[in-house]
Amino acid sequence: MKVYFDNAATTPLDPEVFETMKPLMLDVYGNPSSTHAHGREARTKLEYARRTVADLLNTSPSEIFFTSGGTEADNTAITCCVDAYDLKHIITTEIEHKAVLESSRKLEAEGKLKISYVDLDEQGHINMDHLNDLLKNNSRSLISIMHANNEIGTLNDIGAIGDLASEYDAIFHSDTVQTMGHFAHDTQNLNCHFLVGAGHKFHGPKGVGFLRVCKSKRIGRFVHGGGQERNHRGGTEYVYGIVGLAKALEIAYREMDEHQRYIRGLKDRMIAGLRERFSGISFNGDIRDGHSLYTVLNVSFPPSEDNDMLLFNLDINGISASGGSACNSGAAMGSHVLNGIKADADRQGVRFSFSKYNKPEEVDYVLDKLVEILEPAMV
Repeated sequence: MKVYFDNAATTPLDPEVFETMKPLMLDVYGNPSSTHAHGREARTKLEYARRTVADLLNTSPSEIFFTSGGTEADNTAITCCVDAYDLKHIITTEIEHKAVLESSRKLEAEGKLKISYVDLDEQGHINMDHLNDLLKNNSRSLISIMHANNEIGTLNDIGAIGDLASEYDAIFHSDTVQTMGHFAHDTQNLNCHFLVGAGHKFHGPKGVGFLRVCKSKRIGRFVHGGGQERNHRGGTEYVYGIVGLAKALEIAYREMDEHQRYIRGLKDRMIAGLRERFSGISFNGDIRDGHSLYTVLNVSFPPSEDNDMLLFNLDINGISASGGSACNSGAAMGSHVLNGIKADADRQGVRFSFSKYNKPEEVDYVLDKLVEILEPAMV
């Protein structure tokens, strides 16, 4: 059996999305910036996709800008916002995606701003009192805090963060890559100026994403070279990828309640099975419903001689997952997320992430294989 439990990294393409993209890939090949009939046809498809995404997020098409993915969208939001508003301070966390951390640290290294990191608890929740203090003591800040952590799944209350940002006239960017298509985002009732999506995280194509920029904020371009995306991003638009992204997001919203219930069931089955089979099991992040991304489960296994080979052994048994450990002193860097929540460095962390295409029997197969791999070497 082959089992794919690495859906937080990327998801399989939905066949309905592929069927939507296929005729465009073959027949709609005009450049959407061209004014002839072939170009106008491509432009029509592009703008229909933009309106679809905007409608789903309850925003205006003029606030949606297509990018090559979530990383570019995060880079654009942070770098261009700092430049446009001459910001000198950013508030973030030590467990953000590298697209946020490395963008921020580059700006700090260039002397453009100072970074403050919000305190976290051992499950990765931010300390709202500390965030309030940072905002109180630093005027004109940019907040960049993700909705759900991509490694441990802990959810942040971006509604509450947005309200606090408004109180201090701060600008708020949230990396919503992991929750886009899995939770509904109503931008009219969310004080968040920048939201991010990546098609391949919700069964769309790779290489395409978007940035939602609130109409109250205007920023420059990150990618130069043309007047595309209303002068916000140079480069010929990836039309059939954009159309595929819009279709995938449409399907995700259409089936969201059903998929949430189903995938939560898979995650709960895995949690119960792990607790039954391993007496020293622990979980990284908050695994409670309503506090956790239902597609992600990060597990720390009891110390074992085979821990270092766990992912390899899963792979040779046909199981795709991802993982990492917190660092030991003098050892490799390890996972910056697990380091950030001070996870036990002696335990191997594995992230299992689920999708609508996984099945209960796959969960059972993985549980059985974990017992075979780990039990003989448990210490």
